[in-house]
Amino acid sequence: QAHLEQSGGGLAQPGGSLTLSCVITPYRLHELSIGWFRQIPGKERVGISCITGNDNKSYYTDSVKGRFTVSTDKTKNTVHLQMNSLQPEDTGVYYCATKSVIFGLRLLAAEFGAWGQGTQVTVSS
Repeated sequence: QAHLEQSGGGLAQPGGSLTLSCVITPYRLHELSIGWFRQIPGKERVGISCITGNDNKSYYTDSVKGRFTVSTDKTKNTVHLQMNSLQPEDTGVYYCATKSVIFGLRLLAAEFGAWGQGTQVTVSS
């Protein structure tokens, strides 16, 4: 079972930026697909981005495409989510999650077996 430790997040003004990080042990990134999910109170987690650690292919939902960028740092076994042009509707608890890379870029929460602890992102003026 992978262990995921998240950092980053916090409060940003509309139009601002934040970066989330997810350190993964003990598996190497090339074995994994790494997803990012957002959850707001009373709602299910919604997938917003995914990256395959073997070839760095990425996927974004329409709501974040062009504003968010997912990347990997294989030297630190870490995945980053750079969030730019933040909007109030980006507010929520963000989770990173992993699954075997053979499952590709699908953002089906049930396919992800390991999850980070979650980090709050609040976008407000």
